[in-house]
Amino acid sequence: MVDARMGCCWSNVQDQFDNLDKHLQWGIEFVDKYNKFVKDRTDIEISYAKQLRNLSKKYQPKKNSREEEEQRFTSCRAFMTLLNEMNDYAGQHEVVAENMSGMIFAELARYIQELKQEKKMHFQEGRRAQQHIESCWKQLEASKRRFERDCKEAERAQQHFEKMDSDLNVTKADVEKARQQAHTRHQMASDSKAEYCSILQNFNKEQHEHYYTNIPNIFQKIQDLDERRIVRIGDSMKTFSEVDRKVIPIIGKCLDEITKAAESIDEKQDTQLVIESFKSGFEQPGDVEFEDFSQVMKRTVSESSLSNSRPDGKPDSKSGKSKGKLWPFIKKNKGAAPEDFSHLPPEQRRKKLQQKIDEISKEIQKESDERDGLTKMKDVYVKNPQMGDPSSVAPRLAEIGQTIEKLRQESQKFEAWLAEVEGRLPTKSDQTRRQSEMYESQSSAVNNCPQDRESPDGSYTEEQSQDPQLKVAAQNEFDDEFDDEEVLTTIGTCKAMYSFEGQNEGTITITEGETLTVIEEDKGDGWTRVRRSEDEEGYVPTSYVEVYLDKSVKGAMTYI
Repeated sequence: MVDARMGCCWSNVQDQFDNLDKHLQWGIEFVDKYNKFVKDRTDIEISYAKQLRNLSKKYQPKKNSREEEEQRFTSCRAFMTLLNEMNDYAGQHEVVAENMSGMIFAELARYIQELKQEKKMHFQEGRRAQQHIESCWKQLEASKRRFERDCKEAERAQQHFEKMDSDLNVTKADVEKARQQAHTRHQMASDSKAEYCSILQNFNKEQHEHYYTNIPNIFQKIQDLDERRIVRIGDSMKTFSEVDRKVIPIIGKCLDEITKAAESIDEKQDTQLVIESFKSGFEQPGDVEFEDFSQVMKRTVSESSLSNSRPDGKPDSKSGKSKGKLWPFIKKNKGAAPEDFSHLPPEQRRKKLQQKIDEISKEIQKESDERDGLTKMKDVYVKNPQMGDPSSVAPRLAEIGQTIEKLRQESQKFEAWLAEVEGRLPTKSDQTRRQSEMYESQSSAVNNCPQDRESPDGSYTEEQSQDPQLKVAAQNEFDDEFDDEEVLTTIGTCKAMYSFEGQNEGTITITEGETLTVIEEDKGDGWTRVRRSEDEEGYVPTSYVEVYLDKSVKGAMTYI
């Protein structure tokens, strides 16, 4: 049966059987090439997804690290959201790889095998048809040659008979023999002719069926096979596009979440967290008043004391030192930090103490949970001795009890320090009162001794007199008096609650339980000036001592 589309049927190129075989082989190799491309794309997607996941994991905050504390900031939380969304983004690439592998690569690999099998079957069928027609042709050629040979033999036998019949010298028997032989040859030729005619008719029928039915059908199947291959490639490419298109909405949501996280960043909130985290709790220092040292120029040679002296003949012990200390520049103690964090500003110290208390509470809870578990185990052992010895748990329970008791004592110690710090943090009214006292003390210090005393951080200042000669004369005349001016009035006593090593210049070392005299109370910077003897005085942390001020002296100082 000839296809109606003969103009585009492959039967028109049936004489190019081998070339069509090569073309189909190329088509199968092309499908395999495309399938390898899909496989490589799948590997790339898997590798990309893995790298994205590793990248997201690399920048995730580590547990129990400072990075976890950073999550308080909106920018850090936004970055965390970005990392999480990138992890989901990587998941979509894994979906793309999985769909391409299952919907394209695996299907095409199976289809390629089917193509090879079908192609092999059709071309085997075509070769069998070709071999059959070639066999019929050979049979026809053999019959034709046999007919030709028999005809020639019959012609020669007829000529021999006629020659023998016309020769008078030949016996009648020989003539009859020649006639019989000629007749036999003619019969053989007649039979060969009939056979040749039959084979020829059969060949023509087979040939017509071969070229007009069998071969066109085979070539049509091969053509359909190639067309299906082309359509399959197109459908596969559409699937290739759809696999990516399906994840675009989810990827878009990931990107939208990243944008939303970026828009949630609040710079004001982050900076406020920084302020809350690092505020010291110190009150603001007041203005530094002008100290007029030119009063010494108004003295006479007969003057034996400073113009602004105390009733006992010694100048005011508060002169030459402004109470407005520059607290941001206090040096930290060298070496290990004190256990009560007294080297920190009040607010920072409070936070550290609270953090320490929370850590101890967690440890106590952990030990308590373990104790409860061991207690239950002991009860089980008591009820079921075959499961274990109850006495084996007792040492560990005793150890846990001691640990919990130590932790509780430690917690009480830090809670006492915390209560002390919270009680000492200045309020607005305290700041106003202390600044007022600072202004009064600074205004009364103008006519006092020009030599400033050392501060807890070890720094000091010494103003030079405008007239060197006057300075030398005053030094020679009142040498003993200036020595007495360094001795400050005692305003109370204090008892050292903890030991403290004075490592900075301007501080002194004290031992627990020691009693000292107070010569200057804490002005809000966390330091109190004390004296052990006439030659040994300095600053100690206020939180390390228990101060008992003399009310009469304090009242007199406030009055002045």
